[in-house]
Amino acid sequence: MKNFLLFALSLFLFTACKQQNSIPMCHDPNAAVEEFAAFSSDPAFRAAHATPAPTDSVFMGKMVQFPASSGAGAQAYLVKPKKKSNKYLLVFQEWWGLNAYVKKEADMWCKELGINVLAPDLYDGKVATNPDEAGKLMQANDRDRSAAIILGAAKYAGKKADFRTLGWCFGGGWSLQASLLLKDKVKACVMYYGMPEKEIAKLKMLSPDVVFIHASQDKWINDAVVSEFEQNMKSAGKTLTVHRYNADHAFANPSNPRYNDQAAKDARAVVKVFLMAR
Repeated sequence: MKNFLLFALSLFLFTACKQQNSIPMCHDPNAAVEEFAAFSSDPAFRAAHATPAPTDSVFMGKMVQFPASSGAGAQAYLVKPKKKSNKYLLVFQEWWGLNAYVKKEADMWCKELGINVLAPDLYDGKVATNPDEAGKLMQANDRDRSAAIILGAAKYAGKKADFRTLGWCFGGGWSLQASLLLKDKVKACVMYYGMPEKEIAKLKMLSPDVVFIHASQDKWINDAVVSEFEQNMKSAGKTLTVHRYNADHAFANPSNPRYNDQAAKDARAVVKVFLMAR
């Protein structure tokens, strides 16, 4: 009888996984990374991300290589300040990949904060040039591989390094996941309209305070998602500060037609004060 019940339960779970097409990895339907990746199947989400406008390709930093536990070597964009520092800001790409825009953002934050900025390449060298390509890359992103890249980047920074994390969109979710991975080595976490972690048990393990930049017109990381995150962080006993802007998803990216200059500048000022204090 016991074996029959186990078989029946397994059959039910298998069937449920086959029917759950909206989330690529049905073994963990509440996983934030996979939940956000599922948005790429929505034509409206793809339409909200126009092909990035060209930007200056003169950079302050360089690409660096390092080992990753998953086997294949990994890479990141690194920019260092003039004065030596053990402080690092980990910057996480949008769904496009580690493109010129992200590298320019890394350069800017290095100048603004006077600390090292390291942008791990979670797509292993692949960069999308249109929304369809970006959607495929985001859906193909392997959570375990990305975690290995982040841990490898932290090891590359050295034992004395401490970290702050920041990311937008796809990278906004990874900013929080990186803070969970690196535990008490992280001093601050910034999420620009990224998918929050929903498991309170995981959030209880979070070390830094979190600043969330919310676009109130966002149809995917919407008010309900952010309100749930606020409640979950409260239940976990963690500090979350949400800054709301009357703008749309991707409003902070100047290469996107939805760029909102005033909201982006205000958010940047908020983020700078938060990071400078840590």
